[in-house]
Amino acid sequence: MLDDVDRCYRAVQAKDDRFDGQFFVAVTSTGIYCRPSCPAMTPKRANVRFLRTAASAQRSGFRACKRCRPDVTPGSPEWDVRADVVGRAMRLIDDGVVEREGVPGLAARLGYSERHLNRSLVAELGAGPLALARARRAQAARTLIETTDLGFAEVAFAAGFTSVRQFNDTVREVFDLTPSGLRKRLPVRPSAPGRLTVRLAVRSPFDGPGLLAFLARRAVAGVEEVVGGFYRRSLRLPHGPGVVTLTPLGDAVSAELRLHDVRDLMTAVSRCRHAFDLDADPVAVADVLGADPLLAPLVERRPGLRVPGTVDPAELAVRAVLGQQVSVAAARTAAGALAAAYGEKLAEPVGGVTHLFPTPAALAAANPEGLAMPRVRARAVVGLAAALDTGQVVLGPGADRGAAEAALLALPGIGPWTASYVALRALDDPDVFLAGDLGVRRALEHLGVRGDPAAAAQRARDWSPWRSYAVMHLWKSEEEYAV
Repeated sequence: MLDDVDRCYRAVQAKDDRFDGQFFVAVTSTGIYCRPSCPAMTPKRANVRFLRTAASAQRSGFRACKRCRPDVTPGSPEWDVRADVVGRAMRLIDDGVVEREGVPGLAARLGYSERHLNRSLVAELGAGPLALARARRAQAARTLIETTDLGFAEVAFAAGFTSVRQFNDTVREVFDLTPSGLRKRLPVRPSAPGRLTVRLAVRSPFDGPGLLAFLARRAVAGVEEVVGGFYRRSLRLPHGPGVVTLTPLGDAVSAELRLHDVRDLMTAVSRCRHAFDLDADPVAVADVLGADPLLAPLVERRPGLRVPGTVDPAELAVRAVLGQQVSVAAARTAAGALAAAYGEKLAEPVGGVTHLFPTPAALAAANPEGLAMPRVRARAVVGLAAALDTGQVVLGPGADRGAAEAALLALPGIGPWTASYVALRALDDPDVFLAGDLGVRRALEHLGVRGDPAAAAQRARDWSPWRSYAVMHLWKSEEEYAV
């Protein structure tokens, strides 16, 4: 979108919140940067620059607007759509890899030299990996300052800063306030140790009820639950376990987090955003899918439909294998049995969430003969777990989607449907179409068109690059027919 500066400026004039997070507006006359929907007076066209990231704005010497708080916008959907090194790098930085492994670790995960990676990010985004990670730390610090009563030294190290001085300098530079000044702007409620509540921004419209209904049908006993209007599940995080309760609020999602280590806050937030597909652009999706007369009524009936992701790609892959050629209920039962037998018990259960889902290492060590499922599927589960454990299959946030699908298909017992389903839900690929899926076929036939794989794939060509969302609409319509 930055290639069309006139369109960007029209979005700023209209204060259109659909573009929040997709680009930032740097005002040269004031030295601040804003979200496109900032309620302040629209600056003159000659006084604005449009930038892709908050990091590039900060790197150029601009401070965050105190009124519109541009650092708490939804993330750009571009990073989910793009499968190149820049998109993969952004997903890894968002997951906290730079704080945990440094730039060398980030480059190694992507298979590029540090120099090439830095050059690629600066050319595309106006900031390198260190500046992008610094912006992430600033956002984490602001979240902790405004939502907890932690001491500032604890906030500094929890947000990923290496010293209190670095933390103080960054907060002053980015927000033009001291940490104490930032905390005074909002009332802080006393919080229990390791317990935080964060408001996650969402692009409207947002079909929260539809998302909860999808997750409720597949909730694994002991690992996750949907109760009333919220979704709760366990989290396996870099510094220890956690439990999150996610509650859709219409224009946002409330995330109540119980963490073993507060350093995992932003990683947990990032994974929850992916699980609920919060950075999607529902208007862009509806523009494409709604243009087809076949899908238009479904899109109108389910505005803001999301593609449910996952907080743990390895877990999702195992569950996809369990779901091959069986009902959703049978797959859920099998996953619950695995969690009870091989998962780790939480020291402090929350509601019905008592376990972490088993690690690939734990499942790789299991005897296939002892698993309560058909022998071929048991061997496929153990083989997949071993491949995930050794790195033969990589499904993390920076995974190469094409390589991951090829690696999955090379494993015994894993076919095209499973690999595509993993791409759709675990790899955040917005353009997956499950042409051979039974639910997709039935939905198309109920809509009065051919549902065989060849005809379905041909029909779906016009739905690119949002075919994953088309699959969700078709699944939802088939559920309605089944009722």
